[in-house]
Amino acid sequence: MEDEELFPFEFHLEGTPVSLQGRGSSKERWKGEVAAAATSRRNETVEWAFLEPEPLALTIYYFPIAPMGGDVDNIIKPILDALIGILYLDDKSIERVSVQKFEPAGGWQFLDPSEQLTAALDIVTASEVPTPVVYVHVTNDLSWRSI
Repeated sequence: MEDEELFPFEFHLEGTPVSLQGRGSSKERWKGEVAAAATSRRNETVEWAFLEPEPLALTIYYFPIAPMGGDVDNIIKPILDALIGILYLDDKSIERVSVQKFEPAGGWQFLDPSEQLTAALDIVTASEVPTPVVYVHVTNDLSWRSI
């Protein structure tokens, strides 16, 4: 384990994200899965984490196994809510959200993926049974503000 530096933080999980408009029970189940994956990864990477009300940026990549039926923007809020108390005190801390879907026929590639993104890609591309995957990256690097 490293020091108490939490950010940048990234994790991935298998599953199809539930939309903001999804049924309450499905949405709560999905939020629980996101929270569990984030908590597990946090416990692997830092001994303890003191959450401060600091501005953060969040990136979500969704790798569906077929063309996505819904709107990609609808998967954001349940993921944001699931991370409250795990990576930040309140989702009001999130100043920037970037979300992108990578459908199977898209012909996409990543030039220098991180360890967690590589693990997510391995599930998507190397698995005999296709499995949808969500990758999440949270950072306190606000260099994007100078764009």
